[in-house]
Amino acid sequence: MKTYMANPVTVERKWYLVDATNMPLGRLASQVADMLTGKNKTIYTPHVDTGDFVVVINSDKVVLTGKKLEQKKSRWHTGYIGGLKEVGYDTLMATASDKVIEKAVKGMLPKTALGRKQITRLHVYKGAEHEQKAQNPTPVSLKGVIE
Repeated sequence: MKTYMANPVTVERKWYLVDATNMPLGRLASQVADMLTGKNKTIYTPHVDTGDFVVVINSDKVVLTGKKLEQKKSRWHTGYIGGLKEVGYDTLMATASDKVIEKAVKGMLPKTALGRKQITRLHVYKGAEHEQKAQNPTPVSLKGVIE
């Protein structure tokens, strides 16, 4: 019996539509990361990009559990002396909720050239409207929705 190894020529990519309404950020990000890497497919091969395209809508309705909304901070450094910047997630969720989801998903992808290629297939939108209607994405219901 031979082991199947996928190659880039034989990979068929699909488009999926994910509604982030009432989804915890971490659960949403981990499931989207699995779709981007192709781990939800039977042909998954670690060194080949077998992932699909994912469109996430309603990013402004994603949920941060516990006290994360008030206590969690996003930090980065500008490269200059004393250039450490930070902003709270309450501010980020109000202004750039799509960037919050992109950052969470990017942190769950491999830190290699393969991961950088996979994150380009993620499209996140604040509202219910998206620009990928021509691709006819398949709606997917994810586990972990908070009622």
